[in-house]
Amino acid sequence: MRTHVEGFLGFLRTQQGAPEHTVRAYTRDLEYFMALVGFERDPSEIDAADVRAFVASEVNRGASRGSAARRLAALRSFFSYLHREGVVDQNPARLVRSPRQTRPLPRFLSVDEAFQLVAQDGGTGFRALRDRALMELAYSSGLRVSELAGLDVGSVDLAEGHTRVFGKGNKERMVPVGGKARDALRAYLPARARKLQSVGAAEEQALFVNPQGGRLSDGAIRRVVRRLARALGLPGRVTPHTLRHTFATHLLHGGADLRVIQELLGHASLSTTQKYTHLDIQELINVYDKSHPLADDPGEEE
Repeated sequence: MRTHVEGFLGFLRTQQGAPEHTVRAYTRDLEYFMALVGFERDPSEIDAADVRAFVASEVNRGASRGSAARRLAALRSFFSYLHREGVVDQNPARLVRSPRQTRPLPRFLSVDEAFQLVAQDGGTGFRALRDRALMELAYSSGLRVSELAGLDVGSVDLAEGHTRVFGKGNKERMVPVGGKARDALRAYLPARARKLQSVGAAEEQALFVNPQGGRLSDGAIRRVVRRLARALGLPGRVTPHTLRHTFATHLLHGGADLRVIQELLGHASLSTTQKYTHLDIQELINVYDKSHPLADDPGEEE
């Protein structure tokens, strides 16, 4: 077994170009497995029951389900390599189901916390006006951080109250922009124009820009949200995703239809929206029925 493991690790390094930290992780995972089934065991003798016993033992000894799932993935890669090399006839690890992982629920803010966060008075300078507009829009429209960063000035129609967004897979959607966010953008846009003029970047199309006149990056937006949350003294880690989740949760608690929330968030399936809102299915059904007891076409599937 050990000879085959060494061959596999060499394959990862030379043929796959795997980074060293990945190789180290695979080494540890396979060492754990060999300790259970025997270092001298012939790989062709190992079956799905051995792999299943290994995964169960990892969970039983206190490893997280995520760690157990990662070690199963390492075994799948290892036996896939052995199958290509003709050492085994099949990949026994592919017959074993990965442990079900419980994903932590995203945090969301209360209505009061959200209002305080987005409405902080930082003054009338360029940065303060930009940050206010950014926060108002993030909460108003529930955009992903990448969508916020990707907005251009021409993407937002303040008169009509909506913005054009390109989400995952470059899919376009139209999202409403609330009155407070429109007011904040109207205050920010003249300051943006003055800043770009002063740094010789008047042709820049990005809606949210840095002091040098370039597009504000995803990371910079995360830092803005974190800084403002800390200034307010909000507990825990607050991110742009927190605002997106808060947007969806407040809409749902207000009785909004799930299909509407799904469209606003840009989710491909309703099941994603259900998970995102962290409510059980019965509560989702109750809210849906209360909001739209006479849906136009309840049997239609997207």
